[in-house]
Amino acid sequence: MPVFPFSEADPIQFSGPLPKTSDVVIIGGGVIGVTTALFLAKRGIPVTVLEKGRVAAEQSSRNWGWIRKQGRDADELPIVIEACRLWRELAKETGEDIGLNQTGVTYLANSDKDMADFEEFMKLAATYQLDTRLLDGDETSQLIQGMSRKFKGAMTTPSDYRAEPWLAVPALARLAVRHGATIVENCAARNLELSGGRISAVRTEAGRIETSTVLVAGGAWSSLFLKRHGISIPQLSVRATVAATEPLPEIHAGAAAEDTIAFRRRQDGGYTLAPGGSNLLYVGPDAFRHATKYFPALMNNPFGTHYLPLAPSGYPDAWSTPRRWTPDELTPFERMRVLNPAPEAAGIRAIERNFKQLFPQFETIRLKKAWAGMIDAMPDAVPIVDKVPAINGLLVATGMSGHGFGIGPGIGRIVADLIQGNKIGHNLQRFRFSRFSDGSPIRMGPAI
Repeated sequence: MPVFPFSEADPIQFSGPLPKTSDVVIIGGGVIGVTTALFLAKRGIPVTVLEKGRVAAEQSSRNWGWIRKQGRDADELPIVIEACRLWRELAKETGEDIGLNQTGVTYLANSDKDMADFEEFMKLAATYQLDTRLLDGDETSQLIQGMSRKFKGAMTTPSDYRAEPWLAVPALARLAVRHGATIVENCAARNLELSGGRISAVRTEAGRIETSTVLVAGGAWSSLFLKRHGISIPQLSVRATVAATEPLPEIHAGAAAEDTIAFRRRQDGGYTLAPGGSNLLYVGPDAFRHATKYFPALMNNPFGTHYLPLAPSGYPDAWSTPRRWTPDELTPFERMRVLNPAPEAAGIRAIERNFKQLFPQFETIRLKKAWAGMIDAMPDAVPIVDKVPAINGLLVATGMSGHGFGIGPGIGRIVADLIQGNKIGHNLQRFRFSRFSDGSPIRMGPAI
C-alpha cells in the first residue's frame, strides 16, 4: 500500500480527453472537486475536472486521514455528519479498500482549560445526539494504554472514522469516471472567458472548454486563480509536516491528539504522526493584504505561530509568483504541477521525540516517510462554499482549513446541489462568500 504523497513523477491516471463542451467545469482534483464531480455525474450532468498535476497530489493525500465529527464548528457539524454517512456508502461503491474504519477520535486534555473547551463541545454533541463523551484521567489511561503520563482527561467520539487519503480520493475519482465524469490530469486552467458578465468558457493549456458553470476548488491555489479574475478572498496557506512510521504494535486503533503530538493508526500497521498544533506560514503579499482579517486567528492560534518571510519560488503566495498572465502564457499552475513542500526537519525531530516520550515502550521508532502539505486556511477556520456574486456561473469551495478530507463528500454533495439549483438541506450562511467584505465580525471556528 502506498504511503507516499503523489508527485508529478507519478503516471497520469486520468487523461481525458479534453471535451469541447461541458455543463460544469471543476478546477482542482482534490477531494472537494472529485466528490462534486461524482455527485453531478451520478445525476447525468456532464462534468469535467481539470487538475494541473495529479488527482489528490496536494493536501487531499497529505492530511492526517481523520474523518471526525468531534470538535467541529457548529455550522460544519451537520455537514460532516452527512459526510460520515456518505463515506460509508461511497467506500462500498468504489469496490476498493480505502482503509475506512470506525475507530474513533480522541482529544487528550493537559489542563482544566482543555476540559472546559471539551465541555463546550459536549453541549453541541448533545444537540446532535453524538456518542461523544468526556473521560476522566483513569478512563483516559484505560482507553489508550501504555502512555507515560496521566492526562487530566479526554474527549472521545467512538463513531468517528479514519481512512487512507492517498487511497480514498483516487478511488472516488475512478468511481466518478465510471459514472461518466471526465477528469484530465496535467491540464491547468488558465483563465475564464466571460460573455455579458457570465462564464462562457474555460481556457486551459490544452485548449478551450465551453461551459456556463465553473467551480474553483483548487485548495491552496484558489486565491491566486480567482485574483487573476478580480476576485479577492482572504485565503492563506500554512505548511504542516507529517510522518509515517514503519509498522508498530498497536497502542490505539483510532486517532488521538494532545498539544505536542497527534497520531493515527494506519491500515499498514504503522502510525501517521504530526505535531499537535504547530504549522508554518510563509508571509507573502496576500498575508500582508489580508493581515487585519487574521488578527482573531492570530489571537486564537489555530494554525500555529511559526512564520517565515519568504515562500519558496513558485508557491501561491511567493513574492515572485505572477498575479497576472494572458491565456497564451505559461501560468504559475503549470510551472508547479504539484505543490510539494519540504517537511520541517525540526518538526520531524519533534514528532519522533514527542511520540517516543509518550510511548517509551517503543525502543526504536523508524519513520517510513515524512512529508508536508499546504493547508488552505481562512481567517475564521471555516471554508467558503458559495456562488461568486460578481461572475454569473462561478462558484467557490475552498479554504477547508484542515477539515477538507473528512467533510469532503458532504461539501461535494452540497456544491452539486448548489450548481443544479436544488435544495441544499443545510444552512450555508456561515460559509458565504461575502462574510469578509460585508462588515460582519469574524467569528472564529473552534481550534480543537
